[in-house]
Amino acid sequence: MMSEVATIGGGCFWCLEAVYLRIPGIQSVVSGYAGGKTDNPTYKEICTGTTGHAEVIQITFDPKQISFNQVLDIFWHAHDPTTLNRQGNDVGTQYRSIILFHNEEQKSIAEKSKQEFSYLYPKPIVTEITELRTFYPAESYHQNYFENNPNNPYCNFIILPKLQKLGLDGKGITS
Repeated sequence: MMSEVATIGGGCFWCLEAVYLRIPGIQSVVSGYAGGKTDNPTYKEICTGTTGHAEVIQITFDPKQISFNQVLDIFWHAHDPTTLNRQGNDVGTQYRSIILFHNEEQKSIAEKSKQEFSYLYPKPIVTEITELRTFYPAESYHQNYFENNPNNPYCNFIILPKLQKLGLDGKGITS
């Protein structure tokens, strides 16, 4: 089976991970860090905002079921790409909106998609589009966070309403 990979960030990786695990054609989602200067960063280091990394997810998907452009369509609806270095109460460069392209085709699609979705927002989109250099998977306790921590207040007050807003229920595929 042929797969493609996309790497995106839009605030806390737990939120985006929960969204994409519910999308047909998504084969796996790994929470992690990218876009910074520190090798092998830890969550504690990321939280300081000094490593330059963003919390991101790396999505492996079947392009016969879902295209990269469709992955981005969901991305634009799943977070607010007009807030610089923040999503809701999560503030800092680690929560920035970012698309890390894997090749020139993804770069072109991302730039076009950003332009096409600008009509949805009254403010300019500040999403960074940059080449992926290195992806570092987050610690194991961050993986499948929503599914593994259903009673966590963050999951109930932030993630679940996001899933409901997008028309996704509490069930879905798991990576």
